[in-house]
Amino acid sequence: MTRHIVLLGPPGAGKGTQAKNLSKKLGLVHISSGDIFRENLRDKTELSQVAESYINKGELVPDDITIAMIGERLSRCDCDAGALLDGFPRTPPQAEALELMLADLNKGPIDIVPYIEVPEETIIERLTGRWTCRAHGHIFHQRYNPPQITGICDFDGSELYQRKDDLVETVTNRIRVYQQQTQPLIDYYRQRGLLVDVNGAQDIEAVFSDLLAALGED
Repeated sequence: MTRHIVLLGPPGAGKGTQAKNLSKKLGLVHISSGDIFRENLRDKTELSQVAESYINKGELVPDDITIAMIGERLSRCDCDAGALLDGFPRTPPQAEALELMLADLNKGPIDIVPYIEVPEETIIERLTGRWTCRAHGHIFHQRYNPPQITGICDFDGSELYQRKDDLVETVTNRIRVYQQQTQPLIDYYRQRGLLVDVNGAQDIEAVFSDLLAALGED
C-alpha cells in the first residue's frame, strides 16, 4: 500500500527536522523541494538549465518546471511505497498538479496533510535567536543553545554573526509571505478533510509524538 504525506508548517516550525524523523520512522522517502532543486542544479539537468534561465533574469521559476522536477523524483522506484513531501506543494494549483501527477504515476492519492502550527511570536523568538559561526557555520541560539562566551564559537573560536535571514525584519517578512502564500493551500486541504493540526510550540519529541498519533502510528 502506498502512502503520501504532505507536511506543512511555517518557517521556524521545525518542519525539516520532523520530516527527517518521520521519513526514518515510516520508511518513506523524504522529498524536499529545496533538495530536489539543488540536485537538478548539481547534475545540470535540462530542467535545471531552463530554471536557471528564469533565475538569472530575476524571475520566478514557473510552476511547470518545479512540478516536472518533483514528478521525476516521484517516478523513481524508491517512491513505490509512497513519499513524504516537504516544501511542495505551496499553492492550490500545485496541489492539484500533484494529485494529477500521482494519478498518472499510479502512485495513489495524498493520504493526510499534517500542519505544524506555531504562534508568530514563537517563530520570531526561534529564528531571531540564531547565531552562526563565521568560519564553519556552527549554529547557536541565544536561549536554547548559547555559546560559552557571547559572540564566540565554542568549536573554533571564530566570530558568531546573525545571517540576514535571521534578522527580525527579515523573519517577520518571511512569516507574512508564508501566510499569504500558504493560507489558500491550508484551506484547500482542510476543505478536503485531509488537514490535521499539530501543536508545533512544544518540544521536538512532543511534536513528533503528536505527528505519529495524527498518522495513526502511536
